[in-house]
This record gives sequence, C-alpha cells and structure tokens, in this order.
Amino acid sequence: MAKYKKFLGLGIAGNFALHLEQAGEMEDFKNIITADEAAPKGMFPFYIPEPPNLDNGLILEAKSSLSIYPLSTSHIKLPNEDTNVQAEPEVGLICDLHYSAGKLTKIIPTYFGAFNDCSIRVANADKISDKKNWGECSKGLSNTLIKIDKFKKGGVMDSYSIASFLRRDGELHAYGEDVEISGYSYFYQKLLDWMVYQINTQENYGPLEPINQYIAACSNPKEAIISIGATRYTEFGEKTFLKKGDEIFVVLYPKNNITKEELLENIENQTNRNISILSQRVI
Repeated sequence: MAKYKKFLGLGIAGNFALHLEQAGEMEDFKNIITADEAAPKGMFPFYIPEPPNLDNGLILEAKSSLSIYPLSTSHIKLPNEDTNVQAEPEVGLICDLHYSAGKLTKIIPTYFGAFNDCSIRVANADKISDKKNWGECSKGLSNTLIKIDKFKKGGVMDSYSIASFLRRDGELHAYGEDVEISGYSYFYQKLLDWMVYQINTQENYGPLEPINQYIAACSNPKEAIISIGATRYTEFGEKTFLKKGDEIFVVLYPKNNITKEELLENIENQTNRNISILSQRVI
C-alpha cells in the first residue's frame, strides 16, 4: 500500500442521497450553496503528499496530520482519544491528473476499488478534513482494483454495486445499504467536470479548504486517489460505531453475476478477481 505515498488523497462530501443526514453532518454545510440540489457539497483532502519545500507557505494552511500516510489494506487504528468512529463505504478511483499552465484541466480515472473513508464523528469540527486523517491506518483501499475500460455509461462500472458488512462477536451485519454505484448523485462525465471545477475554484470557507493551493504546494501531483462519496447506512450501521476487534468489509461486485450467498462466501475466501474487497480489522 506504500505505492500510493506520492498520490494526492481527496474525497467528496454529499454525493449520495441522505448520507450526510445519517452522519449528522448536514449542519456543517448549512451555508454551502451548490449549483443544484443534487450536487455534492464539496471536496476535502485526506492526504497531502509532503512537498519538497515546506516553506512555500501554502501547505502550512493544512493540518499537519494530512501529510501522514493513512492508507491500509488490513487495519483501521482507532484514535487515541475516546471518540466515535464510523466506517464509510465508498468507491475509490485511481486517477491521472493533467494540468495546463499550473491549473488542473483533466481527471482520468484508470482503476476503481473498495474504499473505506473512515471518519470521526464530532460536532462543530472546523474542517471536513479534521475528521478524516488522524494518523496511520485511518483509511482503507482494497488490494484488488478493477481496470476502468471507459468512465461513462456502457463501461464496466455500470454493472457494479457496493455493499458493506461489520463482523462483531462472530456475527456478520449489513453495515451499508447494498446499492448500485451508478446511484451516486454525480457520476461519470458529470462528476469529472464537477471535480475539475471544484478543485480549481473551492475556497477556504466553512468546512471546505482551498485544494488548488494544496495541489500547488505539492508541485502538481500527477496521480490521485479520489473517494467519490459514502453511501447510505443500514439502520445497524447508522447507530453502530467501531470498536477494537471489529472487522469491516467493503465490497464492490458485479450485481448481475453474483448471488448474495456467493457474495458472502467471497468475503471469506476473497478469490473472485471481479470483486474488489476491502477487509480491515479494527485495532
């Protein structure tokens, strides 16, 4: 997982209906005006590769914790302080970034996989990113990534759904709803256009941060991991915070080719290469 240490890490807030309400975060965005009602609320950094020159003044606006590499394929390490933490099942995109005259012009997704945008639940946080990276093993990305043939309707992603589960005391519970990933509010070209615009124009306002400045401070990284938004929780997931000994599973699978029984079996043996499974033990 260390191979992504030079990648920029970004996430999207509010790209799946009702998730922010379930996470208790709607109040954070009460003053954020979006282009339309269904639009995501904004983007946030969860990892900023350390730039060669820390004295350039830009990166210092971000919390120092954002330069700690948070990704793990196997564990979630809870914060030292006593606080509530929830898994956030998402689709993670591996992307190439293109620039012109120092400005981001294009985002090209190349692979997708199961992602856990694990988050602290704390009221009145200054920025979204305050809840996103508290140190090593605070995020998750599957080892099994699936190549994107085309990031548009008619491509491989059309057939995929996302599900998540939590095993506690030997019992497996559905944690997030089992939904088609095409159910994201913004997806495919609409999402790409929105992300480029948002990254170039998002200001330091409310819970949001000036991502374009962070990118400049990192000398315009050519690659990024972008988590495109958490899906809805089940009733169990909405009320259940992580504790040591839990196992969390995020699964992306082709919905028309796999039964529920086969899906649960694959969580255990992880042998189907058409499925992206992230399995993390909470420590």
